[in-house]
Amino acid sequence: MTPRILITGAAGYLGHQLGNRLATDLHVVGTDIRARDDLDFPVHQLDIRDPALAELLQEQQITHVVHLASVLQASADRHRDFDIDVNGTRNVLECCLRAGVRHLTVTSSGAAYGYHADNPEWIDEQDPLRGNPEFAYSDHKRQIEEMLASYRQGHPQLQQLIFRPGTILGADTRNQITELFMAPRLLALRGSDSPFVFIWDQDVIAAMEMGLRQSRTGIYNMAGDGALSMREIAARLNKPVRTLPVWLVRLGLQLAQWRGRPTSPAQVRFLQYRPVLSNRRLKEEFGFVPSKTSAETLDYFAQCSGARRP
Repeated sequence: MTPRILITGAAGYLGHQLGNRLATDLHVVGTDIRARDDLDFPVHQLDIRDPALAELLQEQQITHVVHLASVLQASADRHRDFDIDVNGTRNVLECCLRAGVRHLTVTSSGAAYGYHADNPEWIDEQDPLRGNPEFAYSDHKRQIEEMLASYRQGHPQLQQLIFRPGTILGADTRNQITELFMAPRLLALRGSDSPFVFIWDQDVIAAMEMGLRQSRTGIYNMAGDGALSMREIAARLNKPVRTLPVWLVRLGLQLAQWRGRPTSPAQVRFLQYRPVLSNRRLKEEFGFVPSKTSAETLDYFAQCSGARRP
């Protein structure tokens, strides 16, 4: 079966790259809330919460859906973010079932495991998804994965492939995490290594392409080999590290919350207890070996973005 593919969030960072790559020899269409006409495939302006998605899937005779649309940066409206992330994913699932879609690829996140003091040193796909209520992104990814598990049991005809990436970096990546690395001085917490695992964006796209072309199923962490502490990251970026006590960072987050920013003192866990993803199953079971390690991915990002200080 030759896949006919629809990508949600197709105008976004990963979506447009994946679509352009697949459109060289496959039928690809996209949806997004933003219009975009500079790609190698058409993008329909459509909210993932819109039931009209089912009609588009039927009209285009879609066999494979890649669900990338997500709220990456939490807003002050948690209800809105939940509606887009969780209810939006539910609508995608229901529309896939109504349209007879056979295969669904979803990008979840390592954040679904949560930021907890008792996280394993290396997290495996069989470890529990606990999320964190104080992080909308982490909490919503956990709830989405619970929903996906329910649909796998109730609707096995819709095959699922789920990826849980670590921190994605590429030449043009710009987000809240890269802001940490672009700063003139990096922040570390006293008593915590705050390890990061990185995955090159082109490795993410290549693994998704492989999964689509082969109609693969399963759940896989996405990370390059190895992990880097904040001090190791700072050394590779040739930048100083400012080490602060946890209580002081909590106080700063509390002050920001009082000023109306969507933060919480509990968010100190983001640096304190980072989930470190094992990529063993990605390599041994899925059969994809990332071309860059975590360190090589960071170095590539630093070279392209100017994050490394001369």
